[in-house]
Amino acid sequence: MKFKHAVVITGSIGSGKSAVCELLRDRGFEIIDADQISHYVLDLCAAQVAEIFGSQYVVQKDVQAENSGSHAEFDANPGEEILSAPCASVDRKKLGELVFKDPAELAKLEALLHPKITAEILSQARALEAKGRLYFVDIPLFFEGKRYEFFDKVAVVYAPKYTLIARVMKRNGLDRAAAKHRVELQTDIEQKRAMADFVIDNGGDLENLKEQTQEFLEKISAE
Repeated sequence: MKFKHAVVITGSIGSGKSAVCELLRDRGFEIIDADQISHYVLDLCAAQVAEIFGSQYVVQKDVQAENSGSHAEFDANPGEEILSAPCASVDRKKLGELVFKDPAELAKLEALLHPKITAEILSQARALEAKGRLYFVDIPLFFEGKRYEFFDKVAVVYAPKYTLIARVMKRNGLDRAAAKHRVELQTDIEQKRAMADFVIDNGGDLENLKEQTQEFLEKISAE
């Protein structure tokens, strides 16, 4: 099915997708957050992660504390694994250091997670689509994944590559070479910009981003 009320928000690491989504939330719009879903799904798959990559990447959690409810917002179909409270968490930083250095290891992780992440995004999209109002889907790897043909409208949050690298260096505490590598693992931002239906320029400061986001909303409303 196609989701006619949805607009995907994507970009590249460091482009400011999260900042745009916060501005949209402030305006009362509902957001499906693929990163939030992926973090939860990763913990649900902790046993498989330990089996595939090693137990050193998994930390046991307090099951009772988890059951008390930080993930109650996810609505899966009865019987699906996503209903089970995770009893372990994956050390994302440690696992990231492994997979971002080795494309084969990254491919293993993506094969494990992406079908489950996609299923949950679809589940949430169906629920929001039924409301008949505009909503947004934050999918960092929209163009890379090629799994989301049911979304027609795509907005790219844009910043030049050198800005992306500088932001990743600062945010992740990486040197320039490591940050550049992270950025270049994704489709080039200029290619994403060319493929977008809408572009939200985040090459400046927060005030500029607020203006760009407002202009974006006005363009959507005019369609």
